[in-house]
Amino acid sequence: MTDLKLFRLDDEGRDVEMRGSTAPLERDLQRRIEAGMEAMLGIRFLASEYPTGPWHRGRVDSLGLDENGTPVVIEYKKASHAGVVSQAVSYLSWLKSARHEFHALVKERLGDDAAESIDWRTPRVVCIASDFYQHDRIAVRELGKRIDLVRYRLFDGGLLSLLLVESVSGSAEPVSEPSLPDRGVLPSAGGGGRTVLATLYGAPSSLRALYDELHEVLTASGEVEVEAKLHYIAYRRMVNVACVQFRPAQSAIVVYLKLDPDSIDLEDGFTRDMRGVGHHGTGDLQVRITSAAALEKATPLIQRAFEAA
Repeated sequence: MTDLKLFRLDDEGRDVEMRGSTAPLERDLQRRIEAGMEAMLGIRFLASEYPTGPWHRGRVDSLGLDENGTPVVIEYKKASHAGVVSQAVSYLSWLKSARHEFHALVKERLGDDAAESIDWRTPRVVCIASDFYQHDRIAVRELGKRIDLVRYRLFDGGLLSLLLVESVSGSAEPVSEPSLPDRGVLPSAGGGGRTVLATLYGAPSSLRALYDELHEVLTASGEVEVEAKLHYIAYRRMVNVACVQFRPAQSAIVVYLKLDPDSIDLEDGFTRDMRGVGHHGTGDLQVRITSAAALEKATPLIQRAFEAA
């Protein structure tokens, strides 16, 4: 099923489909999503109607920084529109040429730490519309850019649905075996640290084999984008659902899940409430995996996190 259907119970206890509609004005849609952007999309809002200067001659509907530190251009169309993808990609071109300007904006709105953690490897485009033409969905696969197509619907009672219908990772650094860095040139994370991929590559074979099994569980739905960041590997749909780190000295893999710690019985040494505790990546529930048995026990929690995403 590629479209979202909502049903409500009528007075006789029968399910009646709720018919979705589009926003009366594009501006209404934009303002609502900007107000809830972090909760809806995992993107911190920076600016609205941001001017792109005399060469690009436009205004970016929304600018943001996602939970992985990636710059994001968001464009909206209240109905289907053949030009939304090309328009957004043109603004992505502007974004890449305006790094210093964007850095200053992030510093002003989100602070020094956010500005210094900007990841320019794969800036994102998010297009939000009531629907997309088939040639748009085909085109984004050929552009080589990181693009998400999100379909929206409005329903009675103030309900808003967002459905990710196409997601292309562009040139994001994959985490599969052939793409791991050469063992002789392991990258540094700065300050003497190592990147997550370097840590993984240098880990014992038993830990890497355990990660292979974990990766299969995390991608079991077949609708998961995997992105290697500096300090963690993100598994995401619309937002991060799981972030993975490696602790070779402890023979452990740590997974941070987007799951409410209050919804489970925490177990010392296995699960931990991370609310208010600083860590790389996102997710309020930490799950510590040290063996195949621990992974088996963690699998239902991982499934719950992805089902709720």
